[in-house]
Amino acid sequence: MVFGGSHVSQEAEAQHAADVALAEKFTALLEAARTAEAELRQAQRNGATVAELHNLGKALDEALTEVMRAAYAAERAAIGARGYDDRIYRRKAKATPAVRLWTAEADALLTLREAHRLGGIVRVPPAPAA
Repeated sequence: MVFGGSHVSQEAEAQHAADVALAEKFTALLEAARTAEAELRQAQRNGATVAELHNLGKALDEALTEVMRAAYAAERAAIGARGYDDRIYRRKAKATPAVRLWTAEADALLTLREAHRLGGIVRVPPAPAA
C-alpha cells in the first residue's frame, strides 16, 4: 500500500470495481424508482385498496433504496480506489465538484426515501383475531 504512487490494496480495487458496476446502473434504477412512484400515484388516484397501496409503497421504498445505494456507489467511484485506503485522500476528494454532485444526489435520494418511509407507506390494519 504505497500512497505516494498509484498503488492501492487489492481489496480497495475490488470494492472500487463493485462500486463502478453499481454506479453504472444508476440511470436504470432511477427510472425504475420513477416508474414505481408513478404506479403508486396512479393507484392513489384510482382508489386502490389499502393492501395494494401498501404493496406499491413498499415497492417504491425498495426502488428508492436501490437508486440511493447506486448514488453513494457513484460517489465512492468518483473518489477513486485510493479513497478506500487513504482517509485524507478521500476527504480531499469529497471537496471536488464531481464528488459533491454525487453526494448531493445521494443525500437528496436518502431524504426522499426517509420522507416516504415516514408518511408514504400505507399501513395495513391488523386482521381481527378469530
